[in-house]
Amino acid sequence: MDLNGQWADALLARESLHLAWLLVWALLSIVVGTALIAYVRWRDVTSPLITHFAIQTIAWGAIDALISLSARYGLRERDLAGAVALDRFVWLNIGLDVGYVGIGLTLAICGWQLGRRMGLVGAGCGIMVQGLALTLLDLALSRHILR
Repeated sequence: MDLNGQWADALLARESLHLAWLLVWALLSIVVGTALIAYVRWRDVTSPLITHFAIQTIAWGAIDALISLSARYGLRERDLAGAVALDRFVWLNIGLDVGYVGIGLTLAICGWQLGRRMGLVGAGCGIMVQGLALTLLDLALSRHILR
C-alpha cells in the first residue's frame, strides 16, 4: 500500500492493518506457547528452557492481544498533529522493543553464566523473540507515517 501523499483514511487503514498483524502475532504466540507446554507435559520431561520460553511466549501474546483489541476501539482518522503523535508513539515503542531484546539477551547470558540456569535462558530467549517481532511490526508501521 503506497501512502505517498496520504490521506487520513489511508493512515487509518495502515494503522488498522498494523493492529491486525499484532493480533495475529499475539494469537500465534499463545498457540505456540501452549503447544510447547503441552508437549513438555505430554512427553513428561523436565525442560526449564522450553517451559520458561513458553511461559514468556504465552504472557507476551496475551498482553499483545489485549493491546491490539483495545487499541482498535480508539482508532480514528488523524490530522497532521495526530499523525505526528502516532509517529512519536511508534518510535517510542520501537525503542522499548529494542530494549526488550537487550533485556532478553542479558537474561539469557546471565542465566548461562550463572551455572547454566536454563529457565532463565529460556525466559531470556522468549523475551528476545517477542522484542524482535514487535520491533519488526512497529518498523513496518513507522515506514508509512508522515511519508
